[in-house]
Amino acid sequence: MNITEKQKRWLKKQVHHLKPVVTVGQHGISESVLAEIEIALDHHELLKIKINAGDREDRDAAIEVIRERTQADLISRIGNVAAFYRHNPEKRDPIEIPKL
Repeated sequence: MNITEKQKRWLKKQVHHLKPVVTVGQHGISESVLAEIEIALDHHELLKIKINAGDREDRDAAIEVIRERTQADLISRIGNVAAFYRHNPEKRDPIEIPKL
């Protein structure tokens, strides 16, 4: 699903009050961390991930790995916290993104 910039802005407003669901530690992205992120995306659709890995390049690389492996859209990134969205049509009450 392609998300427009207006829809991303709407999702940023929705994710603002959320707390990080998954924390990536200093050892970076592992298969078990990716599995937890997959489960969280299936359950929540919209989530924050805190990335405590090294410097900015390490965090950027971790965000890119998460984005590629989960096929989720990066909604925002502020410091060491990134927000991702992936639609789950099988969820009981999926997030309804306005057609902006």
